[in-house]
Amino acid sequence: MEQNNKTIILATRNQGKIRELVPYFARIGWTLQGLPADAPLIIEDGLTFAENAQKKAETIARMYGMAALADDSGLEVDALGGRPGVYSARYAGENASDEMNNRKLLQEMVDVPVELRTARFVCVLALSIPGKRTLFFRGECEGRILRELRGTGGFGYDPLFYLPHLDKSMAELTVEQKNQISHRAQAMRKLTDYLVTLTPSR
Repeated sequence: MEQNNKTIILATRNQGKIRELVPYFARIGWTLQGLPADAPLIIEDGLTFAENAQKKAETIARMYGMAALADDSGLEVDALGGRPGVYSARYAGENASDEMNNRKLLQEMVDVPVELRTARFVCVLALSIPGKRTLFFRGECEGRILRELRGTGGFGYDPLFYLPHLDKSMAELTVEQKNQISHRAQAMRKLTDYLVTLTPSR
């Protein structure tokens, strides 16, 4: 595996996340590598997004001796007491598909009026560099839960997440639009600002 001091392994097998994050690194001259084929499956058993991201990043950084970045993100719905939260990817059960998770969310929200359907996407990025303390970068995006799917872009709960100021669901945005306002975009801006400080211009 190629490695240098401006290369980071992204500790995920989620291709949607990889596609979203690669452009951020390219803009500042860093290289983002996907998870190696021999990487172990890391059980996300933390109680918070930060705990899960930290576990993944530190495990991969130790295993490959290079910087690793992990993201844990999910949907917090106020009417559901913050659920699905850290269980967003497996809300309808282990190995649940996006369709299954969205269906369960709609079922649980069926009687919730529009003014109480507030929610937010949360993203916590953990950056683990061997020999250094793990750093965290958090982003949030506020919105509401729709009563039906809208849009074909994105992944996860994007088709149900409505952005009132744009009158669109997250799944109706272009990649460029999403990368301006999403929870992951906000966390990534904080991360890339930090990475730039590690590589001062000559």
